[in-house]
Amino acid sequence: MQRLKFGAFLAPHHPIGENPMLQFRRDLDLVEQLDGLGYDEFWCGEHHSSGWEMIASPEMFLAAAGERSKRIKLGTGVISLPYHHPYNVAQRMVQLDHMTGGRAIFGSGPGALASDAHTLGIDPMLQRDRQDHAIGIIRRLFRGERVTDKTDWYTMQDAALQLLPLQEDMPFVVASQISPSGMTLAGKHGIGIISIGSMSNEGLLALPTQWKFAEDAAKKHGQTVDRRNWRVLLSWHVAETREKAREEARVGLHRWHNEYIVGTLQRPGAEPFADPDEAVDKTAFTPGSAATIGTPDDLVKVIKDVYAKSGGFGTVVGFVHDWANPENTRRSWDMVARYVIPEINGYVTKLRESQKFLIENRGVFERAQQAIMAKIMQTDGGAEALKATKSPRFAAASAAVPDFEKENAR
Repeated sequence: MQRLKFGAFLAPHHPIGENPMLQFRRDLDLVEQLDGLGYDEFWCGEHHSSGWEMIASPEMFLAAAGERSKRIKLGTGVISLPYHHPYNVAQRMVQLDHMTGGRAIFGSGPGALASDAHTLGIDPMLQRDRQDHAIGIIRRLFRGERVTDKTDWYTMQDAALQLLPLQEDMPFVVASQISPSGMTLAGKHGIGIISIGSMSNEGLLALPTQWKFAEDAAKKHGQTVDRRNWRVLLSWHVAETREKAREEARVGLHRWHNEYIVGTLQRPGAEPFADPDEAVDKTAFTPGSAATIGTPDDLVKVIKDVYAKSGGFGTVVGFVHDWANPENTRRSWDMVARYVIPEINGYVTKLRESQKFLIENRGVFERAQQAIMAKIMQTDGGAEALKATKSPRFAAASAAVPDFEKENAR
């Protein structure tokens, strides 16, 4: 298994009722924490309705996050391209790239919430084609081309960017749900994918066949795609024990599912849970569950399993939610950095090998201890000093003292 990158995806999904200003600040605090913990990427989305998802401009949020972080990559997850003039999107992404020191990732989508498209008077049947077209135009602008383009959606006349991205090749990523459209679009343009649909049981089941759509589209359009540029989104909450993780997440998970997934989005097929325990059981402890609520070891097992079944990807992205309170949520992300990432990427493998070698070859190293003791016995008062030593370090060697004394007596 190759080493994986790790990231976080903030939609956000914040329950209504808390001060929005404080929620924004807490989200920025999380970016700073993840940056310090060594996470590779942070993503946030664009939404204009629902009440729970309140970031209208991911570029604006990520610019602020860039001032609170040093190395973590910052991705728009995603900009809904049909909602914007492509030239304005290109300019904002270029500015974000410069303001963050070349850490921007351009993620785009057709728009996830039907209520957003309705607000803007956009026919949902047009959204995916508009995203496809806009990606092509923005890539041309990033290459420094001067573009004239007239559609029933916008007009661009002799348009060229006066400032190009700081990165020589800013990463482009498209969102993918369960249908082939996102993967096909990625293949057509030869760009990366973030699989958002993997948060559901159906999405996880679809992963093994998803990559073929990208490869087929890439071949058709003379492009290439790389699994290292495939990001898979997973949900988790971890603690020291399964019981503790369950207790911390149960109430928030129940509210999130019943109030947002069922009550607000009215997602087809979603049924409310009777109580918090049912929410945890059906979300994380039934066969094929899409979420992990448990220990770091549980999450390691899930990631390895998803990786194997999918055929491989480059980045694991954890979904940021409010199932637990802020303190326990931060601790969960901390534990993933401390225990899950090192286990997945083999950072502690050689340390374990070194320890095992020392234990299994104890006899070889006894000779070194005897040499130290022999040297001590050659000094005046060495035997008395040795006998007076209480340190466990000398316990094994102390047993050999009579033998040294006999040798000296001879």
